Amino acid sequence: MAIDFFKRLLRATAPGDVQQDDARSAIAAVLVMAARADGDYGDAERAVVDQALAGRFGLDAAGAAKLRAEGEDAELESIDIYQFTKAIRTSIAHDDRIAIVEALWAVVLADGARDPHEDTLMRQLVDRLGLSPMDSALARQKVQGGGSIQA
Repeated sequence: MAIDFFKRLLRATAPGDVQQDDARSAIAAVLVMAARADGDYGDAERAVVDQALAGRFGLDAAGAAKLRAEGEDAELESIDIYQFTKAIRTSIAHDDRIAIVEALWAVVLADGARDPHEDTLMRQLVDRLGLSPMDSALARQKVQGGGSIQA
């Protein structure tokens, strides 16, 4: 799965080039990447990843957990964030990418603490998703204010 998945992501240059399942896996992978950024990937973070995936894709708990597992596998086998962010950027509209950043912040903040590694990853993800630091700040504020999350 992984080699073909990465080949498809790297070849994509336009929205139609990214398969629906690949975009879903890329979103799951960046959510997992954010959850693992501080070196502590706990139940609270897994639950927020599952919640975000279930909300975005209309999945039940088992479906969200399965998609999260696909994201975990893809994230472990990846070299960097480029293939995931490229797939998301080329296949997801701007406003939906902001929703993904909201979900990323929810994952980062799930354990109640911010780590410098998480902040660095968030800056990189936001930039590679074609969003601004202001988009990220507003997304973080929405999450911290108790807004609903949906990747």
